[in-house]
Amino acid sequence: MMTNPIAPKTAHLAGPGLLAGVLALLAALLLTLALAAPAMAQTVRPPANATTNVLPPGPEMRGGVLGNRSDGAIWHDIRKGAAGESQDLRAGSGVLIQSQGEDWRLIRNQWVLPIAWKVLAGVLAVLIVFFALRGRIRIRGGRSGRVIPRFSLVERVVHWFVASLFILMGITGLIILFGRPFLLPLIGPGAFAALASASLQGHNLFGPIFIVSITALFVTFARGNGFRWVDLKWLLKGGGMLGGHASSGRYNFGEKTWFWWASLCGLALSLSGLLLLFPDHLPGFLQTASAEVPPERTLMQWATLVHAVAAAAFIGFGLGHIYLGTIGMEGALEGMTRGTVDETWAKEHHDLWYEDHKAAASANASRAEVRAAAGDV
Repeated sequence: MMTNPIAPKTAHLAGPGLLAGVLALLAALLLTLALAAPAMAQTVRPPANATTNVLPPGPEMRGGVLGNRSDGAIWHDIRKGAAGESQDLRAGSGVLIQSQGEDWRLIRNQWVLPIAWKVLAGVLAVLIVFFALRGRIRIRGGRSGRVIPRFSLVERVVHWFVASLFILMGITGLIILFGRPFLLPLIGPGAFAALASASLQGHNLFGPIFIVSITALFVTFARGNGFRWVDLKWLLKGGGMLGGHASSGRYNFGEKTWFWWASLCGLALSLSGLLLLFPDHLPGFLQTASAEVPPERTLMQWATLVHAVAAAAFIGFGLGHIYLGTIGMEGALEGMTRGTVDETWAKEHHDLWYEDHKAAASANASRAEVRAAAGDV
């Protein structure tokens, strides 16, 4: 059999040639696809019901799919309280970061709390120094042995009802407000947690009762607490401490100021306390009633600040009232315990009122207390 000597050489050369042809064909196919891709992409159209996202105007930048605003610009707006869209339809729900929250924290921690505790500490220091220098204000003429009815049973019950709640709400409120910086380092986290929790529960429980008591206080003692010209004279004489006798009626300028101060602080505490006690209901109700009401978070932040400031003001003035009504002045406390005061005390501190009631002075203390309880004051 004869063989073809050219065949092996041809077969040897066919392999590389075939491979080169296949590679050239693939390259041409890839080049064609690359050139045709933009044209094919331009033929794609969105559905007829598709929406177009339009970004708010801002710093322009080239970016295509990344949008026309930088991340820094977007986060700047968010940090300043820019609102977006939310499924929660309540006012302010579209705000991702409420910048006022940081402002509230700074005001509360750097202004309200430091000033509040310094004011209260300052009041205590002044009272201690005053007592050390002045001592107890005595009845200069001595006790007469005769008493005059001054406060009725209703007035005394209302007074001590408010006083009891004032002490309870004051102590629990101070623990809530200043417990972390002052008590926590002293008694430890375990004891402080129990004390703070009990204070919070007691504060919330008796808060609505305090509202009732402060209302009763205003209704009971409003009569006679209007300011008169004689009160200005009393003020100019410093209640008699700056020289000369300072005349006054049933209530002097200081007592009248305390009454209105307690009423206004009590009103502020009551309104702000209700907002804090019912945060899921009252803010939304107020917003429904008026479009001028701030968003819920802003309303709650203002409520906490007002509550703290009003509480500090109430307690600070109250400390002075408690001091004068107990150890600071002889004969003052008897009016709220027995309902009667000594005749000489009445003449020295409330001479105008004494002139209208001196006929009721009696050496029979029991009979005078009965008359006082019945409201004959």
